[in-house]
Amino acid sequence: MNSSSEEPHLSPKTVTTKTAVTSTTTTIIQFETVVDDWDKPFSNEELDAIEAAFEAATSTTVTIKSSSSTSSSLKTPRSSSSANNEEDDSNGRTKFRRRLPGSISCSNGELGSPQTSRSFTLTPCYGIRNFQQGNVKMKYPAMNFGGRIVYSRTMEEVEEATLQILKMLEAKKRETGRAVIGLDIEWKPSFVRGIPQGKAAVMQICGDMTHCYVLHIIHSGIPGSLQSLLEDSEFIKVGVGIDNDAVKVFHDHNVSIKAVEDLSILANQKLGGLKQWSLSSLVETFTCKQLLKPKKIRLGNWEADFLSKPQLKYAATDAFASWNLYEVLKSYPDLPQNKPEN
Repeated sequence: MNSSSEEPHLSPKTVTTKTAVTSTTTTIIQFETVVDDWDKPFSNEELDAIEAAFEAATSTTVTIKSSSSTSSSLKTPRSSSSANNEEDDSNGRTKFRRRLPGSISCSNGELGSPQTSRSFTLTPCYGIRNFQQGNVKMKYPAMNFGGRIVYSRTMEEVEEATLQILKMLEAKKRETGRAVIGLDIEWKPSFVRGIPQGKAAVMQICGDMTHCYVLHIIHSGIPGSLQSLLEDSEFIKVGVGIDNDAVKVFHDHNVSIKAVEDLSILANQKLGGLKQWSLSSLVETFTCKQLLKPKKIRLGNWEADFLSKPQLKYAATDAFASWNLYEVLKSYPDLPQNKPEN
């Protein structure tokens, strides 16, 4: 995870290949990482390339005209609705306002609109998953938590953060009838045989898009208010492999985490099968984002006196991803065999 203020900008580059056996042309979109504001709106040329690639994946042939002096242009059938997007420029030539293909959804706060922590959402990417089944290969933008990260390392700070979390959960429960938090833990690994891994050192909690809490429990311990929150069965704690995290917290801090729900099991209830999902694979499959897991941070020293900015971003993003994945998965219908009987 990059600690600089610049975020990666994904610029599409169209690569065209032809086979001698058939006239069908395969178009592949490759995304190159450029250090820039990646959330700026697409240019017309970029939208052309994306729409053309989508048409190539869903039709049998694509006509490409190219010359040595100009870049290749892709002609695809236009829908009747495109006429509504035409206008004439000052020279009398027809100009089009291009839109993203229907397979690519952009929610407010993502590509094409200014991002704010309150408007940013992760929506199910049903269309893009079908879109990739063709000849188009895409790399997704990195997921980043855009809200405020609250870092607490003393007992007093952790107690204050816990009160803020409880206030948020009570409000959620009144509004929606349920209160859910994404929860994850970090610890210092051991690379020497015979030396055990460290205790659970960091606990990250996120329950909305505006605030994520990183609690440095190796220094603060788990005060009574946080213990009460973790042991309260009315508050659902979600994550991947969260049962194992609960066992470790009990072993290291003698605190029992109740009302846990594993996102891997929830995903299998929606899609079927018994796949062992990782958090990264769930994020990519259901939200069309990459969850970056740099080893230097993941296997770093979580018992340090103070966490670094990259560590804080890593921890907050993990908890945010778990909470938001739960919301996305809940929007998927259950398979018939998994629906409760009336």
